Amino acid sequence: MVEVGEDGRTWLLSGPTSSYALRLTGRDELLHLYWGPRVTLRDAEALAAGPPPPARGFESPLDGREEYPVAGGPRFVRPALAVRDSTVHGTEWRYTGAAVGEDELQVHFRDPLHQLGISLTYRLRGDVVERSAVLVHEGGVRAPALDVLRMDSATWTLPVRDGWRLTQVHGRWGAESRLARSALGYGEQVIGSGRGHTGHQHLPWVALDAEEGAGEEHGEVYSCALAWSGSWRIAVHRLPDGAVQITGGVGHDDSGVTVLQPRTALVTPVFAGLYSGGGFGGASRAWHAYQRDHVIPGAETVRPVLYNSWEATRFDIAEEQQRTLAHRAADLGVELFVVDDAWFGGRVDDRTGLGDWTPNPDRFPHGLAPLAEEVHRLGMRFGIWVEPEMVNPDSDLYRAHPDWVQHQPGRARTEFRNQLVLDLAREDVRAHLYRQLHRLLDSAPIDYVKWDFNRSFTDAGRPAGPGAGEPSWAHVGALYDLIDRLRAAHPAVAFESCSGGGGRVDLGILSRTDQVWTSDNTDPLDRLAIQHGFSQLHPARVMAAWVTDSPNAQLNGRVSSPRFRFVSAMAGVLGIGGDLTRWSESERAEARDWVALYKEIRPTVQLGDLYRLRPPEGGLSAVQYVRGDDSVVLAWLQAQRYGEEPAPVRLRALDPAASYLCLDTGETHRGAVLLHRGLRTGLRCDLDAAVFRLRRV
Repeated sequence: MVEVGEDGRTWLLSGPTSSYALRLTGRDELLHLYWGPRVTLRDAEALAAGPPPPARGFESPLDGREEYPVAGGPRFVRPALAVRDSTVHGTEWRYTGAAVGEDELQVHFRDPLHQLGISLTYRLRGDVVERSAVLVHEGGVRAPALDVLRMDSATWTLPVRDGWRLTQVHGRWGAESRLARSALGYGEQVIGSGRGHTGHQHLPWVALDAEEGAGEEHGEVYSCALAWSGSWRIAVHRLPDGAVQITGGVGHDDSGVTVLQPRTALVTPVFAGLYSGGGFGGASRAWHAYQRDHVIPGAETVRPVLYNSWEATRFDIAEEQQRTLAHRAADLGVELFVVDDAWFGGRVDDRTGLGDWTPNPDRFPHGLAPLAEEVHRLGMRFGIWVEPEMVNPDSDLYRAHPDWVQHQPGRARTEFRNQLVLDLAREDVRAHLYRQLHRLLDSAPIDYVKWDFNRSFTDAGRPAGPGAGEPSWAHVGALYDLIDRLRAAHPAVAFESCSGGGGRVDLGILSRTDQVWTSDNTDPLDRLAIQHGFSQLHPARVMAAWVTDSPNAQLNGRVSSPRFRFVSAMAGVLGIGGDLTRWSESERAEARDWVALYKEIRPTVQLGDLYRLRPPEGGLSAVQYVRGDDSVVLAWLQAQRYGEEPAPVRLRALDPAASYLCLDTGETHRGAVLLHRGLRTGLRCDLDAAVFRLRRV
């Protein structure tokens, strides 16, 4: 709901439990008023009528108070917008009006000198506020172009507190999404990616709680997430007077977003914000609900159990071998069979074939259709791996079009993983990729595409000359358009985002894909910490998690039981990635039981509310999912201590007056007992795990 004050210059946006208010002064300064628990319009107007902060020499009265600070004028904070022409740098805007809808507010300004229209958009999605900005060059065709040096999506302002803690998730390849929490000092802390994609190093999300500290289920938490899949930056600034602002958007530096020509517009991605009074767990559940309701396509349906052939075959694949694996996978109850790398072109290793998206005639002499049809006869869906944004120098595509890759004229072309990045900003490249992928999806009954991106930008730039601006802006826009067109032409095909694991996970890519590959690290113990951090923002419904062979071959050689591997992966979208031809009959029988159990709990895990009961820092960890009368608890014991059974795990979100039947033990528990004393897991061994299904009776 959006309400407007009597003078038309105060606006209040209210969700189910929170409110957000802003105020336009008589000098056309757009000031932040309030963000927190739900208040009335009268409360907001009382805040607007309050006295300004005391004047201090060498300080600006606007700093730390503006909704969208711009470069120019009496400001010293980091600007969200920086624009210049050949002679004038900065923005001086005038208010031109506002448009108010039931759940949306647009506030419009104009810079007459630059002939620049500026619109700020606020859209409510439950308690999540989506913010974005639009620039329009309103000058005539002969007006000078404008250099947009920086254009962030939004600046968020927090209430003044004695101190703040900053929470983020950080990492690297194979160790993504690890939670970190620290006191926020004065000055700026900046996270982001200058790599052309979201990056393994940080999720584009931060959360702040007051110095006294929120807990998992109590206290105030402010969090923000950027819906962008290219280079990005979020800067958290604690000003000298203690005020805190969070500014975020496209690009990792201020070297320039783009050159804005007359009669053209620039639209930022959404930078979404959420206030929660229910601690970090309450914030996570609100983010999960937001994504299921407003971001993820088809999120009301559960994702299938997947088998991927990569770890079984690597580059040495053939049709008959894939058929054997498909039969083994179907016997386990798998619902989606995915052929990974090396089905195409001359792909025999990571040096060849990328860019040639036609089946290898030696390995698939009749194309993919015969295998896909066999997979369908086995009762499974069929999927393939692609990496369309990349090309190997040893490929037919590169030999025909060496100019199609990102490069700087006169400089060496840097190869990572023996590959180069195609320049999707070129219309001919985009047209070629669409034709090739559209033809591929028409060539066989393909139900699923794993879309990978296995190297970062290093030589981004175009031989056409300067002025292209932030390289990933055009690339990511073209990527979104390409996926959107393919989904429109093939609506039954599901897409997974992958970037060497978790290198492209964000709200932007999730608005057009069905799930994401969380990490190349499939070690079940490492995954507990990775999944814990991932769950701070994203729901289990999109978190792909595989059971692979033991010892773990990808990273550490750790030995773990099928039980521990399966229960770890059942916390998200279950997949299997081991070499099924090497699994014994007893291993396959146990896997069938785990897959069947997962299908029973899947609606609760993927669509329910998550409660993180005990973190994975050591000893016993556990999570709980609640949906209607059903509750699922997954528990893992990393190492036993002195032969003692761990303390019971206290559950959440149950009715204390109700009884709950454990479908696994047959025992009936009172809700009050489970909430206060807890559930005994019975775990006693190193790397042990258990699943408990509880149903209200």
